[in-house]
Amino acid sequence: MASPFAYLPHRAVLSLSGPDTITLLERLVTNPTDNWAPGETRYGALLTPQGKVIADYLAIRTTEGVLLDVAEAHIDELAKRLKLFRLRSKVEIERLADVFVVAGIEDAPEGVRPISGAQHVYMDPRYSGGRLRGLATKESWAAWYGYHRAEWSRPIDEYHRDRLSNGVPEQGSDFGSAEVFPADINMDVLGGVALNKGCFVGQEVVSRMHRRGNIRKRALPVNIPEDLDTAPGADILAPAPIGALTSFERPFGLARIRVDRWLKADADGTAATIDETPVTIAKPDWLLAELAAKDET
Repeated sequence: MASPFAYLPHRAVLSLSGPDTITLLERLVTNPTDNWAPGETRYGALLTPQGKVIADYLAIRTTEGVLLDVAEAHIDELAKRLKLFRLRSKVEIERLADVFVVAGIEDAPEGVRPISGAQHVYMDPRYSGGRLRGLATKESWAAWYGYHRAEWSRPIDEYHRDRLSNGVPEQGSDFGSAEVFPADINMDVLGGVALNKGCFVGQEVVSRMHRRGNIRKRALPVNIPEDLDTAPGADILAPAPIGALTSFERPFGLARIRVDRWLKADADGTAATIDETPVTIAKPDWLLAELAAKDET
């Protein structure tokens, strides 16, 4: 029996448990922690004091605490930072080495529903149509889909193609640790930053950028033609540099774009190119709304 979910080997799970878990997260992370019911997912990050993303994650509230679905390459750094901030708080922080992440690649209009073989099921709120995700162990998953990964996983390229077409950046592919501000990866429009909550690490910088409207870079979808020989990091020109490709799975890609430079070039009728090949940069609805709001001020 084939699984409708993709196994994500580049994701890992960090467990936080204990009576002070929510209090600790409230003063550290970008996402709200109040009125958080078990089973509910929140997107957020831990930032540096300078406001850059150490690690972003999907946080699942459980009856025992919180589980963080995070980039495998950055989970140890996140755990280390959280432990430094823990001080005398009663919070246990542990990587769950035997737990892996699976993800659906289709809209989930029915909301959270049970997934055979998964111990926890949650919604990825970064997609307009929602995406189901699950946490499982090899034993629990194999009971339904068998031990051979080809039988119980959709190809990973299908997962990346789906997230790129929806403009969802991912740490490890589109950014590293302490490289970007939350707005650079659209966290503010994807529900990952709560500026009206209590203090969190880096809040002053993030809040100041929003108050001043000083958001220059955005992660935007870009088409990748079949005949374009390129790689992540390739410059996007129009004709001066306006950004760089961060990841792609043809025909979809994601690029970090200097929006002001791109819009000026676009208004002048100058095409964006990668290695002299024209590419199309998308204007998501949230960006159009953001630009319209600026025009009104």
